[in-house]
Amino acid sequence: MTDDPHVLDPEYDKHGGFPQFEPAHPGPGFGRFLAAMRRAQDLAVSANPDSDTWDEAADRAEELVKILDPYEAPEGVGPANRVPELPGSGSLLMPPYKVTKFGPDGVEVRVQFSRYHVGGNSAVHGGVLPLLFDSVFGMVIHAAGRPISRTAFLHVDYRKVTPIDIPLLARGWVSKTEGRKAFVNAELLDPKEALLAEANGLMIRLLPGQP
Repeated sequence: MTDDPHVLDPEYDKHGGFPQFEPAHPGPGFGRFLAAMRRAQDLAVSANPDSDTWDEAADRAEELVKILDPYEAPEGVGPANRVPELPGSGSLLMPPYKVTKFGPDGVEVRVQFSRYHVGGNSAVHGGVLPLLFDSVFGMVIHAAGRPISRTAFLHVDYRKVTPIDIPLLARGWVSKTEGRKAFVNAELLDPKEALLAEANGLMIRLLPGQP
C-alpha cells in the first residue's frame, strides 16, 4: 500500500478543505506591524494610564481597524502564518517562535514568552503551552513527511513554572507510527535545559476529503 496521499485522495492538494499555505512576502512593513502589535498586546494587559489616555488609545485602535478592515481576506490568503522568517511565522495567535531545526528526526523552535502570555505571578498561562505544543506537533508531522493530519489528543505535563522574557527551547519528534496514526512527543526547556513542560499526543492522517 502506498503512502502517497495523492493516490489515497486525488483531491489531496485541497487538503480536505485546508488552504494551501505557500510562503508570503508582504514586505518589511508587515514585520514592523507585527512587532508593534506584539508590544501593543503586552501593554494591553499591563498598562495602567488615566481614562483620557485609554480614550486616545481606543481612538487609534479604531483607526487601525478602519485601515485594515477593507482588506480582510480568506484563510491562507493573508500573510499571517505564512512568513517563516518572522516570529511565529507572522501570526499574532502564536507565541513568537523561530524554527531552528526541521527534519524527519524532529523539530526545534526557540520561543520567548512575554507579559501578554502571563497567567499570574509572572508565569506563562498554562493554556498557552498546549497552543505551542500543538503547533510543534504540526511541524513535526510535516517535517517527518507524513500526510496532513489532525490532532486527536494532546496531553501536557507541567514540570516547572514557565517564565517570561527568557529564551526557551521546544523540541518535538515522532515516537512511533501505526497506519494513519502518528504518536508525537515534545518538551520545553529553559536555558539550562531544565524541563519546564512536556507533551504527548496523537496525530491522525485525514481520510480522503475529510476536513
